[in-house]
Amino acid sequence: QEKFLSQDQINEFKECFSLYDRQRKGKIEAQELITVMRCLGSNPTPSEVQRHLLSHNIDRTGDLDFSTLLSVMHRQLQQEAPEQEILEAMKMADKEQKGFVLASELRAALTGVGEKLTDREVDELLREAGVGTDGRVHCEKFAKAVTRLSVRR
Repeated sequence: QEKFLSQDQINEFKECFSLYDRQRKGKIEAQELITVMRCLGSNPTPSEVQRHLLSHNIDRTGDLDFSTLLSVMHRQLQQEAPEQEILEAMKMADKEQKGFVLASELRAALTGVGEKLTDREVDELLREAGVGTDGRVHCEKFAKAVTRLSVRR
């Protein structure tokens, strides 16, 4: 995974890792992984962190070394990339810059341009993301819903 991470990223990860390697044994506690990942600008959910730990056979009471952190961060960043792209696109539609777009506008955009989605696909995305009583969709929740559903396919 080092091939896919820049030297600057690796240096930043090492610096943050060192802050949490309190015993200076080259390991951090598994329960601190979510904090470390957020310190590095990632935004994992607790279940995503749990999945990363399980994929490396580490339980919550265990610990992980730096190469494991690199592997985890690489996978997380790959997973978050499409989410960021979706968020950027939604920010353009969010005229008031409040983090919300109208579900009706979102539906029109998704069924009308580019790779058009069917109404059923849009319904599934909106159901997953949740539409407020005011008819608005939270941009970050929608981006997460899109990436969650595409991972399942």
